[in-house]
Amino acid sequence: MEFLSEYGMFLLKAVTIVMALLFAFGGLVSIASKQKQDKGELDISSISDKLEELEYKAKATVFSKEQFKSWEKAQKKLSKEKDKKSKEGEIEAKLYVLDFNGSMDAKEVDSLRQEVTALLTVAADSDEVLVRLESPGGAVHGYGLAASQLARIKNRGLKLTIAVDKVAASGGYLMACVADKIISAPFAYIGSIGVIAQMPNFNKVLKNNNVEWEQHTAGEFKRTLTMFGENTDEARVKFKAELEEIHHYFKSHIQEFRSVVDIDKVATGEHWIGKKALELDLVDEIQTSDDYLLAQVKDKEIFSIKYKPRKKLADKLADAASMTMKNTLTELGNWRQSVFR
Repeated sequence: MEFLSEYGMFLLKAVTIVMALLFAFGGLVSIASKQKQDKGELDISSISDKLEELEYKAKATVFSKEQFKSWEKAQKKLSKEKDKKSKEGEIEAKLYVLDFNGSMDAKEVDSLRQEVTALLTVAADSDEVLVRLESPGGAVHGYGLAASQLARIKNRGLKLTIAVDKVAASGGYLMACVADKIISAPFAYIGSIGVIAQMPNFNKVLKNNNVEWEQHTAGEFKRTLTMFGENTDEARVKFKAELEEIHHYFKSHIQEFRSVVDIDKVATGEHWIGKKALELDLVDEIQTSDDYLLAQVKDKEIFSIKYKPRKKLADKLADAASMTMKNTLTELGNWRQSVFR
């Protein structure tokens, strides 16, 4: 009886605590969801400083004392020369680095818009922009807008370089081809110039279970294929025509920005590794973004521009509630072990 009593008390406490947390969390989320999302913040940092710090630490460790002193002396001389040029009004060219790691819905374009706007307010005509791009593609409208953001840089007259270390396929290549120059790692995936759309159809399942599905539209092609209704050949033809139209504009976009490409040869939906992509003129050079930055830091001051959107209050509360729940259950588990040993 004592065992059952202790066990009952344990369950009662556990249920009470969990229910209280759920009610409290539900109320907080309801309040938070009605509040506006906090604005994000722009982070601009010096990549030049980071690279110089790496070089300093490496050479301080590897070089002999004589070698290191000689190198340090040369660096001080270069620093004085830079300061002198700055005082005389000579402006050192800058390289601005943006990172785009795209998802299927291209939600990262919201940050890209802010980053491009920020750099356009400070960049000089002699400056360059490097975008480290990684994306397997995704939604047409999202990646179309992302490509348009990169076109803003070109329209300003700035040199635009795209670096692909892993993948720039489909919508990713839609963005990449805007650049003046595309560099690719040897085994990065490039291409996939095609369009795909797919959906399941549950019409037979509904019929077998005597479930009727009704859909009413105004306009002949307001809907073509459907997940629950019975699809017609006419709808399939229309749907395929829409895909072909998007593919046509995709190819036209590539021809506009990268005329050296034999579009009929590469617009097959295939993708290639970097070395083969170079042969097909899809990229201009085989090189990683790391080597590109090391080469540029000798002549240019390099800055990273990142826009970091802040989490919604509801998301912050969800994270906090999840951690609280986890800690509570851990404590209850420890209490249970102490009682039922």
